[in-house]
Amino acid sequence: MIVTRFAPSPTGRLHLGSAFSALFAYEAARREDGKFLLRIEDIDPLRCKPEFIDAIFEDLRWLSLDWPEPVRRQAEHMDDYAAALETLRAKGVVYPCFCTRKEIIAEAAEASHAPHLSVHGPDGPVYPGTCRNLSADERAEKLAEGPANWRLAVEKAGALAGPLFWHDRARGKIEANPQDFGDVVIARKDVPTSYHLSVTVDDHLQGITLVTRGEDLLRATDIHRLLQALLGYETPDYHHHPLLKGEDGKRFAKRDQAATLQALRASGKTAEEVRRMAGF
Repeated sequence: MIVTRFAPSPTGRLHLGSAFSALFAYEAARREDGKFLLRIEDIDPLRCKPEFIDAIFEDLRWLSLDWPEPVRRQAEHMDDYAAALETLRAKGVVYPCFCTRKEIIAEAAEASHAPHLSVHGPDGPVYPGTCRNLSADERAEKLAEGPANWRLAVEKAGALAGPLFWHDRARGKIEANPQDFGDVVIARKDVPTSYHLSVTVDDHLQGITLVTRGEDLLRATDIHRLLQALLGYETPDYHHHPLLKGEDGKRFAKRDQAATLQALRASGKTAEEVRRMAGF
């Protein structure tokens, strides 16, 4: 049975682009008599707000979407991510990073003067690997001083996993090249996870068979495919859809207050009209 999901972060009101993404996943499941799940990705303790969780439920129900309860909230499942992180530690493919953001930007700028170094990846500046080669004693000493971010040693992990591929319904078979991202952070100082780790663990635990999401996350799937291989997870199918854009050609974002579902509802738009505006 096909299982899809819509997984918003409660950092603001849903907008028309959110409606498109939710309806895309919902209709994909409905067409194949499958299951649609709602998940709340609230691992960021500073930006995620309870009132926005309630607003997500309100907006989606207004669009006539329904889903089984209980809704998985990432903030309630940190033990799952900590366990996955421990598995990666046992495989020797993660390491603690003590660099500040300012230090990373400075080192990336310095590396830009060396043409043989990879400086920019799909997510921006590639981490220069400063903490990758610290000795065990140096790491232990720094960890005793306080918590650290944990990074995935992508080259080492890739060598362990071997060649990897994944399938996108709109694009076909895709070769994963996670090394393009450099050593990404997969667990942060304040929470034992990151977007990359939590979404991979959640999709596995929830039995997601088709991940539908915006094409802006297309390349991130390379990292998720590597994590799936390292953690022994099956790989779902994917469909990265185009991003819904406004009349100005720019993608909708939470800062676009005029396009929030709340604002559209207040302006007199019906749910049916908004569904049509989103292409459904």
